[in-house]
Amino acid sequence: MFAQKKLRENGFKITIDQWLVIKCILENPTITQHELSEMVFKDNASVTRIIELLIKAGYLEKETNPDDRRKLILHVTQAGEEVIKKVQEVVLQNRSIALNGIDQKELEIADAVLRKIIANCKQ
Repeated sequence: MFAQKKLRENGFKITIDQWLVIKCILENPTITQHELSEMVFKDNASVTRIIELLIKAGYLEKETNPDDRRKLILHVTQAGEEVIKKVQEVVLQNRSIALNGIDQKELEIADAVLRKIIANCKQ
């Protein structure tokens, strides 16, 4: 809620989830929707809705995969790349605020605990 509020305060109409999806697609151009769902911790239906909203907003383009017509190939548009860069600045500010007073050792412990929780939930 904090991060979303900061995005709105800075004039962005994109959600954190939408930004994560665009960023993952940009960084992993051949990613499948299932892999994308796992990376952003969303179910396939939610990712499908997010993708459709991003296409409508002009941040993503889709084309049919010539090898498998049931699959889509997603491309981040110029507008999508620009919004990623602009939002990244707000994300870094948010992290700075959120991590204030937390040292590296505490971050490493938190990361280890969260990784165990994620692993437990995949069983």
